Amino acid sequence: MLCDETSKDKRIAELEVENQRLRRIRDALIVRVESGSAHKPEPYAAFEHSVILAEQVRERTEALNQAMEELKASNKALIRARQEAETSRQRLNDAIESIADGFVLFDRNHRLIQTNSRFRSYWRHASVPVPRAGTSIDDVKALAVSSGLIVEEHSHEEAEGAVFLLSNGRWVQMTERSTREGGLVVLYSDITDVKNSEMARRIKALEESERWIRVVTDHVPALIAYVGADLTVQFCNRVYQAWYGHQGESPLGKRLDEVHTPEFYQRLLPQVLEVMDGHSVTFEFDEKGGRGEQRYMLRSYVPNVDETGAVTGFFVLIRDITDRRKTALALEQAYDNLERRVRERTAALTGLNDQLRQEIAERAAVEARLREAKLEAEKANLSKTKFLAAVSHDLLQPLNAARLFTSALQEQSFGPKAESLVRSVSVSLDDVENLLGTLVDISKLDAGVIKPDVMAFDLRDLLNNIAREFRQMALAEGLRLDFVPSSAVVHSDPQLLARILRNFLTNAIRYTGQGRILLGCRRQGDHILLQVWDTGPGIPEDKLTEIFQEFKRIRPSGSPTDKGLGLGLAIVDKISRMLGHEVFVSSLEGKGSVFSVRVPLGHLKPETPLARDSLCAEVDRNLSGVRVWVIDNDQAICKGMKTLLEGWDCRVVTAVSVADLDARLDIAEAPVDLILADYHLDNDENGVDAVAEINGRRSQPAPVLMITANYTSELKQHIRELGYLLMNKPVKPLKLRSVLNHVVRD
Repeated sequence: MLCDETSKDKRIAELEVENQRLRRIRDALIVRVESGSAHKPEPYAAFEHSVILAEQVRERTEALNQAMEELKASNKALIRARQEAETSRQRLNDAIESIADGFVLFDRNHRLIQTNSRFRSYWRHASVPVPRAGTSIDDVKALAVSSGLIVEEHSHEEAEGAVFLLSNGRWVQMTERSTREGGLVVLYSDITDVKNSEMARRIKALEESERWIRVVTDHVPALIAYVGADLTVQFCNRVYQAWYGHQGESPLGKRLDEVHTPEFYQRLLPQVLEVMDGHSVTFEFDEKGGRGEQRYMLRSYVPNVDETGAVTGFFVLIRDITDRRKTALALEQAYDNLERRVRERTAALTGLNDQLRQEIAERAAVEARLREAKLEAEKANLSKTKFLAAVSHDLLQPLNAARLFTSALQEQSFGPKAESLVRSVSVSLDDVENLLGTLVDISKLDAGVIKPDVMAFDLRDLLNNIAREFRQMALAEGLRLDFVPSSAVVHSDPQLLARILRNFLTNAIRYTGQGRILLGCRRQGDHILLQVWDTGPGIPEDKLTEIFQEFKRIRPSGSPTDKGLGLGLAIVDKISRMLGHEVFVSSLEGKGSVFSVRVPLGHLKPETPLARDSLCAEVDRNLSGVRVWVIDNDQAICKGMKTLLEGWDCRVVTAVSVADLDARLDIAEAPVDLILADYHLDNDENGVDAVAEINGRRSQPAPVLMITANYTSELKQHIRELGYLLMNKPVKPLKLRSVLNHVVRD
């Protein structure tokens, strides 16, 4: 309210200044008009000038009148605001006076501004002058203490404010609150009734606690007492009183030498002196009760130490261990008897132990021979597995070169007879590739090299590609392949799952003489069944589990021989166990079979840009002038790759290492569209390091296609993270051409 009055006064002053300025302007204009006529201007000019001056005077007069009206309105508002402020101030005073607590208001400098009658009554009751306005808060506190108004002061960290006991016997609690302007409001609340009720509750709680202590100790089956520093019994429970009370007299208030006999007290005195020295003591004594019965008692003396470290007494805990001592004696006797019987039985069993040792030695020898045989078998199996996994690269190298040369030959025209021979060689290489790939897959699965790369993906592309691939194979065998597409999302490894389905379809085409094959899906709760149906000869029921064993083939009588090794379903079994997918087979002889794999459904993540290694299926035959650098440690691979690529009008440079390539061209400046590198190079080098060195010397890195016989998920993920394309050996020419088209378009 004070701020409103100040702003209004300021506004009035500004309006008065403006009014004065307008008056001076008006007087100046009038003087100018009057003085201008002395020069005797032209009549029309004088008239025009007078009209302009009259208009300006009128505008200024209207502005002055408007300012006067605003000034009057402001004066009225100011008067009304002053009245409201006075009313609010009176109400605030009435409200402060109506507060039941003592009220004190300090300004931002902590000087006293206002108090209420309750606060002033504290001082009048103590016959102390009430502090005047302007007194600092420190002086008010000092005066209250020095004058005797405050008798006691108590404060606690968790309490809201300090608590004072006044000279009139009343308790007040002080509460401080800061004002917005930096001042301080202090309230003194009378809590005498609360303090009195709290004291009453404490006394009652202590009495109740003492009663419960008495009840608990009286019902404890032990003698409990407290002995003071003067060795008098200051507390004891009912059991202690019954044991040491002579002729019904209570031992309370008596010294220990009065409670016990002189002889027994002398036995206790060393322990009493030790506990009074501040040490806990536990010992056993036998003693007689008031009725003359002999008992064994376990005594514990615990000193009671005050804040200064002085011993003010000790606690006594006495437990009757007579039954325990008797039990211990009985156990000791039983132990002696048992020890004697054990010696007798030991002597009797010694002979049997000798016989058992002899049998154990014989069994240990047999087990040792079995372990050696098992170890040799495991070593042999591991050697086979490691051998197949290690030589897979060397075996695939010449096969890869042969495939490249064959593909280059197929690009040429030699006449029908030569083309037939080339196709026959290509088919034979396909058979060798399939057989070798199957053996390598089995070895890698056994060696644990292949690790699943599980993700959520749409089945649509996987099933479409597989159906397109095997439809031509089925037509070549005179069969019809039907396909039911699905867009379900599953959680699996797409490549390993595709391998399972390809093996199912390969077996179905191989063993189905006529009819049709069906590839489709069927939902089953939160899973989906991927199934391959055929109309083949079927499988006997007792052979349904045998077909998943390695090198096991169930060939119906009269069926043509095949070139397989009987490893397709064994690979399916190993992959399904690795992925945690169940595989089912059901068959009716003469009707056909159905193979199923059960895959959990998944959820796709938000779409991301296509991976760099996704290949376009469209083949563009215009590769003329594409510049390719081939790095492979096998000269045959280099020659075959150069022959194939130059057949597509590519410009090819081959090398067995980075140094060899550096000798053939300028790596930093020579143009290149694609670097095609083998992962395994000579001298423990690899294609990733070689490509990194090449691109590190170029201002613009070249696209990279890495070729390897390593099928591990770790290498695949590593090459993906580097942003390179990846192909596995043996290289399929059609897929290689797709990669070149993909790189040229990008």
